[in-house]
Amino acid sequence: MNTETIKTLIEQGLPGAQAAVQGADGVHFEAVVVAEAFAGKLPLARHRLVYAALGELMGGEIHALSLKTLTPAEAASQKKN
Repeated sequence: MNTETIKTLIEQGLPGAQAAVQGADGVHFEAVVVAEAFAGKLPLARHRLVYAALGELMGGEIHALSLKTLTPAEAASQKKN
């Protein structure tokens, strides 16, 4: 598994999302995902949306995925700080 494939799957599964994925060993990854779909959702619900986009790869080819999920407004706010 590679970072570009994960990025593409997340962005296809969450229309309008922007994902940045890192992971050097091919099984452990970190992703920052910005999507309007996260608005009004708690962190666990946001993570479930990302996991759903990745489907069966979670727990299989993707052994671990650390997520940071933000709405576009949250992402813009963090850039100001």
